[in-house]
Amino acid sequence: MKILGLIGGMSWESTAEYYRIINEAVRAALGPLHSARCLLFSVDFAEIEHMQRENRWDEAGEVLADAARRLERGGAGLIVLCTNTMHKLAPQIEAASGVRLLHIADATARNVSAAGIRRIGLLGTRYTMEEGFYKDRLEQSFGLEVLIPPPEERRMIHRVIFEELVLGELRAESRAAYRRSIHALAARGAQGIILGCTEIGLLVSQEDSPVTLFDTTRIHAEAAAAWLTSP
Repeated sequence: MKILGLIGGMSWESTAEYYRIINEAVRAALGPLHSARCLLFSVDFAEIEHMQRENRWDEAGEVLADAARRLERGGAGLIVLCTNTMHKLAPQIEAASGVRLLHIADATARNVSAAGIRRIGLLGTRYTMEEGFYKDRLEQSFGLEVLIPPPEERRMIHRVIFEELVLGELRAESRAAYRRSIHALAARGAQGIILGCTEIGLLVSQEDSPVTLFDTTRIHAEAAAAWLTSP
């Protein structure tokens, strides 16, 4: 089996889900005693979040680039960045090593397209919802029409991620607020919703939505497992 490299810790709550899903998928593909050959470099999210808030993205990129180089030295043949937001720095990470990065937006867009969906809602951090590195990639590379919530809802979604979900706090009132945003996007014509932050799937599930949810954590992790178990 090949070796997978994971850059995690953003937050470790969702990175733990990656590890579980990847190993479950490998076991399902290869047999009950099989597990994933993988390396994990887990960063200190407090440092990364501080750099995000202060717009020090180049510094954050160097932290992740260093992680990619370490995984390459460890023998990783593919790198998975276990977060949506930090794919803003995907070019910097890819340039740092000779190892391919499995882009989370690409894996997700392929699933959306395979479902025959063209108009998709997007939830995530404010960086993911508002900046072009993610939304533009979905639209320009995959021909999707991306809908995002209005400003007040975007602020709520971002706050819940950073003040609750990354701490492992799952509150009923936040689930209800997310449900309202999901239903509002569906009412605007979204045929599905991308859970574009790797923690959101901890809070909401398909029963909370009238349209198909695309959990980026599961999609990304299963794509990584497929690479691991392919010839």
